[in-house]
Amino acid sequence: MALDAIPAEQTFSRRAMKAELLDAETELKLAYAWRDQRDERALHRLITAYMRLAISMASKFRRYGAPMNDLIQEASLGLMKAADKFDPDRGVRFSTYAVWWIKASIQDYVMRNWSMVRTGSTSSQKSLFFNLRRVQARLEREAEARGERLDSHQLRHMIATEVGVPLQDVEMMEGRLSGSDFSLNATQSSDEDGREWIDTLEDEAGQSSEQVELAHDAAHMRDYLMAAMDALNPREQFIIRERKLRDETRTLESLGQEMSLSKERVRQLEAAAFAKMRRALEARNVVLQDFL
Repeated sequence: MALDAIPAEQTFSRRAMKAELLDAETELKLAYAWRDQRDERALHRLITAYMRLAISMASKFRRYGAPMNDLIQEASLGLMKAADKFDPDRGVRFSTYAVWWIKASIQDYVMRNWSMVRTGSTSSQKSLFFNLRRVQARLEREAEARGERLDSHQLRHMIATEVGVPLQDVEMMEGRLSGSDFSLNATQSSDEDGREWIDTLEDEAGQSSEQVELAHDAAHMRDYLMAAMDALNPREQFIIRERKLRDETRTLESLGQEMSLSKERVRQLEAAAFAKMRRALEARNVVLQDFL
């Protein structure tokens, strides 16, 4: 077979498997050279020697449907992060330390690409994503061995206890793992002219007649409110605008500081303004609380 006919993934894996095996002493020297001198040749040698470990771990996540090349790339990133953060003074082998970083990098990639909807963000949800099916199968086997049959509710409770996560996380994750994303633009049948699923969603917007009525009522309310405001003097109008009609309303204290009045005096003026507005609106059979 010609070399260019061999998948790049296999070629890369073969090269990694032929890399040198480092003994503990050599590994330690390379780690010190990178940490203390930023020796890139030492880093390259360290990474190359343990690329087989990264590839081996990546292969264990193929069942999640991600391309092997992408898994290897994420595993490589995890390996490089491990090399950058490794402290040789701790007396731990680099391979032992690197396993955690490689696994974390692959798991993050799998969860990011599993669905367009965020699958999980907390450590407990992450643990549940990768362990739910395994724990579920074991619990079912153990129950069967005891001659018991677990219903779905019992099983979810047992999984939540086993993994140490809230019950609602188990229910959420079961739904996320039950199937892949489904396009709302897909047709409901094989017919090209079939209706798309998005057409079945209820329109949350109001009917045209309702929107016209709401716009009409809003216009009348603005007129009533302006008429009621006209019954106030300029200082009272200012207080009402700042206290009730702004997107970010102001406090009595801030108004008092600006107007050189006490907070209590501003409150009294506000109450008096409301009373004037109420009387003006009652003359039109309108309730003040409809506005404020």
